[in-house]
Amino acid sequence: MKHAEVKNRIIETASFLFYKNGYNSTGINQIIAEAGIAKATLYNHFKSKEEICLAYLQYKNIGFLEDFENFTTSRPKGKEQILSIFDFLKLFYQDKDFNGCWCIKTVSEIPKDNEIIRNEIQSQKNDFIALIAKLIINNLEEIKSEQVNSLARQIYLLYESAVGESHLHQQDWPIQESKNLCEKIIT
Repeated sequence: MKHAEVKNRIIETASFLFYKNGYNSTGINQIIAEAGIAKATLYNHFKSKEEICLAYLQYKNIGFLEDFENFTTSRPKGKEQILSIFDFLKLFYQDKDFNGCWCIKTVSEIPKDNEIIRNEIQSQKNDFIALIAKLIINNLEEIKSEQVNSLARQIYLLYESAVGESHLHQQDWPIQESKNLCEKIIT
């Protein structure tokens, strides 16, 4: 197997395990066994579990942002495109493997002083807010430019709340209620 293929296999395996079981509950030996590789092979690609975690976070985020942007921009322009953020989340929630937000799960398991992982998660969340801001700019002409960032953060908070609460309650009502609140704040 090629170097890149092995690395991708490790990342995909670790991503599945970290998301399903949690970062702290997933050991290096479990990743090695599930990926079907030798310990030396894993350490040829990653120096530490923390490096694997960073790769996991980046892997999940790349796919998420791409899917999110494709979904929302495929909807009719205007308020409907903004509200489709929550339709996307509803589909994400309905996936059989839905287990909440990988970033929040991870940050809750790392020590407070782990700035490397925390900075990666903050960067991802800021990228998500920027994507929401882009949707606002492209769809809500009446919004003044100085209001865009605040509105994007408000919608982000509604989205993140809906992720956590739908996972907690194992129901999609938090997603619908967040969408209802979003509709009020963009009207």
